[in-house]
Amino acid sequence: MIAALRSELRKTMTTRMWWVLLLTMVVYMAFLAGVMAFSFAFEAPGAGAAGPGGEEGMALAPLDLALTVYTLAPTLGYVFPVIMGALSVSGEFRHMTVTPTLLAEPRRTVVLGAKLLAGLPIGLLYGVVGTLTTIGTGAAVLAALGEDPMLTDPEVLRTAALAVLAMTVWAVVGVGFGAALKNQVVAVVVVLAFTQLVEPVLRVALGLVESLQEVPKWLPGAAGEAIAGASFYSASGINELLPRWQGLVVLIGYALVLAAVGRLTTLRRDIT
Repeated sequence: MIAALRSELRKTMTTRMWWVLLLTMVVYMAFLAGVMAFSFAFEAPGAGAAGPGGEEGMALAPLDLALTVYTLAPTLGYVFPVIMGALSVSGEFRHMTVTPTLLAEPRRTVVLGAKLLAGLPIGLLYGVVGTLTTIGTGAAVLAALGEDPMLTDPEVLRTAALAVLAMTVWAVVGVGFGAALKNQVVAVVVVLAFTQLVEPVLRVALGLVESLQEVPKWLPGAAGEAIAGASFYSASGINELLPRWQGLVVLIGYALVLAAVGRLTTLRRDIT
């Protein structure tokens, strides 16, 4: 397992994809944090903001405002560690490097396990960089607008650490997804479509139906947000979140189920 894990980390870190995605995430998160902080700050208590008809917008207390902005990484930016994790498996099938991988380590469960474990440090890197970018940009904009960035608040610090944890787990979910759906192009398209369109629409739509309002909190994106403990969706009242520990269990469950599906399908077939 150690040799397989070392091999997986080397294969990831010797390609350009990991840092290209990382830089893209930095730009994306900086943009989102800046825009969201600017938008929410004008709706904060005392900001004097009002809607088109004179009514007030979604007013947030200083701590809630900071948490909503600072958790944008696990709310919207988690797509990057997911894609990185998915590529670690689907990329091998696309470029047929899976053949020498399995020749070096014929035990396919060991190979999959090594890929799952290798996803942890990759996810941790993306989590740290994404969270720091979000908090740095968001805090700068909030301070420039006269809002307290709350950077020394214990809840902010705890939420930041848990946001990193959520992003780390997301990379493992990506590995499981890549194992279940080995086609690289299809995997990336599905990840982008589900995370950026399908689940957000589902969460809003289901939240409007009283009998289905409990369903969105069990979706993978909501589970990731629950780990951090805050999100744009919960702050705006669209959906409630699970307790943090339940969110962690649910998201890990998604990763393990996807990995099991991949082991029983993709990694069970003959590979030439």
